[in-house]
Amino acid sequence: MKHLNFYLALFSFMLLVACTKKTNDPTTDTTPVQVDKSANLLAAGESANDILSNSAFANMKVEIAYVTGFRPTSEAMAEFVSYLNTYTFKEGIELVYTELPSPNKETLTLQEIADLETENRTVYTDGDTLGVYIYFADAPSDGDIEEDDLVTLGAVYRNTTMVIHEVTIRQLAARSLIISNADVETATINHEFGHLFGLVNLGSVPVNNHEDIASDNHCDIPGCLMRAELQFGSPSGKSSALAAKNELQSSCSLTGKSVLQMFERSSSKGLANAVPLDAECILDLRANGGR
Repeated sequence: MKHLNFYLALFSFMLLVACTKKTNDPTTDTTPVQVDKSANLLAAGESANDILSNSAFANMKVEIAYVTGFRPTSEAMAEFVSYLNTYTFKEGIELVYTELPSPNKETLTLQEIADLETENRTVYTDGDTLGVYIYFADAPSDGDIEEDDLVTLGAVYRNTTMVIHEVTIRQLAARSLIISNADVETATINHEFGHLFGLVNLGSVPVNNHEDIASDNHCDIPGCLMRAELQFGSPSGKSSALAAKNELQSSCSLTGKSVLQMFERSSSKGLANAVPLDAECILDLRANGGR
């Protein structure tokens, strides 16, 4: 009987120890991890120096979130990474792809896009890695005016966030025999990221004045990726009015006709449809920590 009591006591002790170890094992802890999102909820252009330099963040991770069937082309993504390597000092740039279901919307407001980001974004700034989020949508902007050929291809509305209206890009590219989806994607993504770089006067102060007086935060030099003539941008005064109301704002609307003409001009000059930054924009980036 004594032996039986001893073994029962030993078994109970071993069971208690096992349960205690399981409870304290961090791999079994189901407590939700709190993610600090504050560094990714600032205004567009506020993180320009952090994006361009490697003083605070040596690396960059970009989440490419796309609706099923609307993944961006590999050609455009390769050009985008090359663009980042050209103008930033980031030691490592990583693209992470996230496939998402359609929100089943005929059009999307910027607030709806921001809500989708809150629901689906997984990459945030952490440690020495700056997090960026790009959403490729299957619905056009609610602000498009089709009868005037005024459409939104992309928009930035926070310091590390942008939306690309992939469905609109494909519709625009389909109107030309020589312009591809990759061409329009590349120009749109790089233009929008130019705003995250702080161009023009959106966080990277111009070394020399080259901001178009009729279109805030856009360049007045012909041939530049940030050129105002492309109508990448809200009407003058709209940005400040919306900012005063603390509302999200779209940065880039443009006429489809002007974009096609821009690409066709570049193609005729043998530039493979490339639309570069001009010398003044590059000077501004270098002054704010870029290459």
